[in-house]
Amino acid sequence: MNISAEQSSTHHNEPPIIPRPEYPRPQLVREQWMNLNGTWEFAFDDERRGDRERWYMTGQGAFERQIQVPFTFQSELSGIGDTGFHDLVWYRKQLDIPAAWKDKRILLHFGAVDYKASVWVNGKWAVSHEGGHTPFTADITDLLEDSNEVVVRVEDYSQDVTLPRGKQYWKEDSASIFYTRTTGIWQTVWLEPVEATHLQHVKFTPDIDTNEVRIRLFYPETALQQSAGSALTARLTISFGEEIITQDEFRVSHPEHFRSIGLNDFNDHGLGRWWTPESPNLYDIRLELLQDGAVVDRVDSYFGMRKISIENGKLNLNNRPYFLRLVLDQGYFPDGILTAPTDEALVRDIELTQAMGFNGVRKHQKMEDPRFLYWCDRKGLLVWGEAANAYSYSEQYVRRFLNEWQEIIERDYNHPSIIVWVPMNESWGIPNVQVDQRQQQHGLTLYHLTRSLDPTRPVIYNDGWEMMDTDLVAIHDYEWREEVLTERYADVATAVNAMPGSRRIFVGGASYQGQPILVTEFGGIAYKKSDWEGWGYSGADNDEDYLDRLQAVIRPMHLSPIVQGFCYTQLTDVEQEINGLLTYDREPKVPVEQIRAIVMNQPMES
Repeated sequence: MNISAEQSSTHHNEPPIIPRPEYPRPQLVREQWMNLNGTWEFAFDDERRGDRERWYMTGQGAFERQIQVPFTFQSELSGIGDTGFHDLVWYRKQLDIPAAWKDKRILLHFGAVDYKASVWVNGKWAVSHEGGHTPFTADITDLLEDSNEVVVRVEDYSQDVTLPRGKQYWKEDSASIFYTRTTGIWQTVWLEPVEATHLQHVKFTPDIDTNEVRIRLFYPETALQQSAGSALTARLTISFGEEIITQDEFRVSHPEHFRSIGLNDFNDHGLGRWWTPESPNLYDIRLELLQDGAVVDRVDSYFGMRKISIENGKLNLNNRPYFLRLVLDQGYFPDGILTAPTDEALVRDIELTQAMGFNGVRKHQKMEDPRFLYWCDRKGLLVWGEAANAYSYSEQYVRRFLNEWQEIIERDYNHPSIIVWVPMNESWGIPNVQVDQRQQQHGLTLYHLTRSLDPTRPVIYNDGWEMMDTDLVAIHDYEWREEVLTERYADVATAVNAMPGSRRIFVGGASYQGQPILVTEFGGIAYKKSDWEGWGYSGADNDEDYLDRLQAVIRPMHLSPIVQGFCYTQLTDVEQEINGLLTYDREPKVPVEQIRAIVMNQPMES
């Protein structure tokens, strides 16, 4: 049951339309929640008066503007559309807690706030969080009154090039490969009532070789303290479609509980119901927490049975070699910037990607909204989980980035669509990695840290070039001449010894060790098909020229005896870049069927 804050406090017959009304955490769904998106009071604090004047106190501060959450003030959908530098901003919202939630613990969730957030409820501090792409939560129960005020202070560092920011530019106007900045709340804000004894987190690790799913359940320490002296059990019900596959019930006595469950569920060919892009099979699971036999918490989730492995130099999906046809997806929108205007807009991007023959996306320099990953799980689109990097190196950057990267792995671990982790791209954050041992060790730290948190997915040291320990050799190559690409990827030696972008493929004494080779950025053909002006890595004059150029860069990838996948640049035009297969408004530049034939190496219909 979703209750919006506006709906709960209005007596009109037609409640206001709430932006992004869908459930924001699809991996852990509870029935009751309240969406806090919509109109908030808002203020720029360029003079930095807010802390001194205590704007966080009830009724304080000059909140003279309004903003539509979850869109940042730089976007048109926010109702403000100001792209200037305003690195300190404040939000305020009044809210009432439904009477039905009395005696519950009330959790306040933020999907993502860029970059550093502090939250007060009724003038009392609730939580602080640093990191622009990851969620955070506060239990605000003990701060609530009969009527309530939430204040959020957000600080950004727009011109700090050591900040993990992805494609956000540190200059006022977008240019080159950098786009409009975002500051503030850019994913859904919401409330959730829970019992004191409740499930906090769950992790699913599928094992198709044994047809088991390993489940780790996490509970707050306080939940076990609250239930001391009573019988606390968990009940799991796994189903596929309408069929219940298995049920399991067990005693809970620790904040973390491990369970391995055999599925004994097979398709008509005697194989498990595995997840693939072609057949994105998902199991639904209901998790219930019972105290003395009564259900005190119930959540719904899902998982996919699939395996990513490397055997004898081959990248495998479910123990079979699998060729990747990816497209680079920046995840920017003309009116919402980092925030998609609707859930349907995310679905449309996925469906267009698949219609053009791609089986996956490399989500570039952005830790994407969980709703996007949910739809990739449901519709069968592979995803490379990539970080939003800084541009330069500093010790403060290391601290910030390590914290945020661990949070994103925890948030996204369960998504079967994510098959690769990409903590670094093109030496961003480590620009001197060729000679600087600190930066080399930072990259190695990220590689081994990621492997320690998730041994089930390959990890790329540094997508593009200048790699050390890495599970995949991922090369960026914007050469546009077909004959050069064909020769370059004819054998391993020419591929790993080439220097696209004048960068070495390996640094720090590392060398090729038989890993799968993929070309993970290439193409980038500029073709103007809208009012946007911009650039690309090569240019087309008309539809026929565009298709010829597209064929010239993709065909060598299919013909190569060593390349095991590619990632074409890119899905859409973005601001000043017009090298998308689609315009910024998501209109195909040439018929989708013709793109699909080239991407899938099929005959093109005349």
